[in-house]
Amino acid sequence: MGQVSATNSITIAAPVDTVFAALADYENVRPRILSAHYRDYRVVEGGNGDGTIAQWTLQATSKRSRDIKAAVSIDGTTIVERDANSSLVTTWSIAPAGAGSEVTTTTQWKGAGGIGGFFEKTFAPLGLKKIQAEVLENLKADVEK
Repeated sequence: MGQVSATNSITIAAPVDTVFAALADYENVRPRILSAHYRDYRVVEGGNGDGTIAQWTLQATSKRSRDIKAAVSIDGTTIVERDANSSLVTTWSIAPAGAGSEVTTTTQWKGAGGIGGFFEKTFAPLGLKKIQAEVLENLKADVEK
């Protein structure tokens, strides 16, 4: 089993605190920015920031889906979502970038072993980066409107 990881970034013309507040809002903003790959999204507890628990199904491909129950923790301007159902962890980091902010998201998990693990480590990050890019573009459009 090897570590599988996908990372993507975007620059948004808005202050760090504005972008952070949008990303930490699981009740209102998150449902608006998620791509069609996210199904059955709902907030289980909280809804804003630390302590929030949200659930969804990530439909990565037509044949691959993952049920996620994410517990949210906050450290400064970093949001960490830990899946209770797997080793999957998604980290959202917001940092100053010129007059705006740079948002970086990284998703990682322990992959399968053997030949299946080889293919997972090779192809899963490519697909996930496309999903990440779509969510980041949606965030940018939502915050900059």
